[in-house]
Amino acid sequence: MLRARVALRLLAVLLPLPVAAPLAAAGLADRLPELAAKHGPFAVTCRHDIHQHPELSYQEVETGKRVAAELRKLGLEVRTGVAKTGVVGVLRGGKPGPVVAVRADMDALPVTEATDFAFRSTVRTTYQGQEVGVAHACGHDIHTSVQLGVASMLADARADLPGTVVFVFQPAEEGAPPGEVTGARRMLDEKLFGDLVPKAIFGLHSQPRLDAGQADVAPGPVYAAVDRFRVTLHGKQSHGAHPEEGVDPIVMAAQAVMALQTIRSRTLDPTVPSVVTVGILRSGERFNIIPADAYLEGTVRTYGGDVQATVQRRMREILDGISKAAGGSYEIAYEQTTPATVNDDALAARVRRSLEAALGADNVTTATPTMGGEDFAYFANTMPAVYFEIGTREPGGKSGGLHTPDFRGSDLAVEAGMKAMSRIVVDFLASDAP
Repeated sequence: MLRARVALRLLAVLLPLPVAAPLAAAGLADRLPELAAKHGPFAVTCRHDIHQHPELSYQEVETGKRVAAELRKLGLEVRTGVAKTGVVGVLRGGKPGPVVAVRADMDALPVTEATDFAFRSTVRTTYQGQEVGVAHACGHDIHTSVQLGVASMLADARADLPGTVVFVFQPAEEGAPPGEVTGARRMLDEKLFGDLVPKAIFGLHSQPRLDAGQADVAPGPVYAAVDRFRVTLHGKQSHGAHPEEGVDPIVMAAQAVMALQTIRSRTLDPTVPSVVTVGILRSGERFNIIPADAYLEGTVRTYGGDVQATVQRRMREILDGISKAAGGSYEIAYEQTTPATVNDDALAARVRRSLEAALGADNVTTATPTMGGEDFAYFANTMPAVYFEIGTREPGGKSGGLHTPDFRGSDLAVEAGMKAMSRIVVDFLASDAP
């Protein structure tokens, strides 16, 4: 009995030591709203600048410079030039704990902005041989600014932070130029984490269907695998007045566009999600000439497995049949660019609790899988990961959809995103601290 009492006293003395870091982090969690309010204006200023000066994939030179400069001001360890224009910042907390990573994408889209923002983009550039506008029509300016805001918050409170946070600012999420790999894959190939081994990684995405201050998250599959195809249909050039002397690739292309839709409607199980989209069709140079070639380019979205393989097989069969029937031929380049993004089930449940604590339970809903794609999948394939969405619509306002000229992201989404992501990070570090 005496030995048991001594053991209990010893346990009582020793027990508080292992939970010291989580208790400190719990106190830090209570301070996060105050820290978000303190650093929110800085993050919004960054957002306006980044939004007004968008850069396409692997061209994020000035954005990367701005990010690196701000991280250095915060005293983080900074690496630049990761995957050409990517930036990595490491914040080491004042208390022992695990390593966690957060990711934001920096690139913009070849879209001409049509909003009335005072800080709207007027940038124009050349993309695949065409002059285009450039805009943050997918909210990456918000993603980057939220992450800079979170870095500012946690750097301000680093003495109470258990563990290490790796801030990943990624280029080229929207798709790499032909012949190059996407930004997430390239960063991993270049060992962006160095000797650090994150126990988890988190990312967020803008969602214009939700109001700023709202969020959604789900376990399991959330974003589809992204495939890209490029097709050239070869015919025979002739005068437009004498089609019998040529082989018309435009007719072949028209037939192909329609026939490719039968893969989804007549070959695949209708209960299984998939998309086949032709996004580019180009051919000809003059109204009265039947050209020699027609070019198609598009995307296939699936959740992998047999569906992905079936789409590719049927595409080749359809193109082969149409081109042979017309007396022409075809070439296809089919690329599986990004796998499906699948959230870790257990970690998604933890993230939901953190989101509810940060934003209120009524403001957090369950996400449904989308056919949109995300190269965050490459990170999710290497470690436990959760990708969630934050609302970007002005409460009571309107916004165009992602990748459209009138997509509008509210400044209110920046501070809300800071509250959400910082709470996720602090809760994770606290629960996994020694």
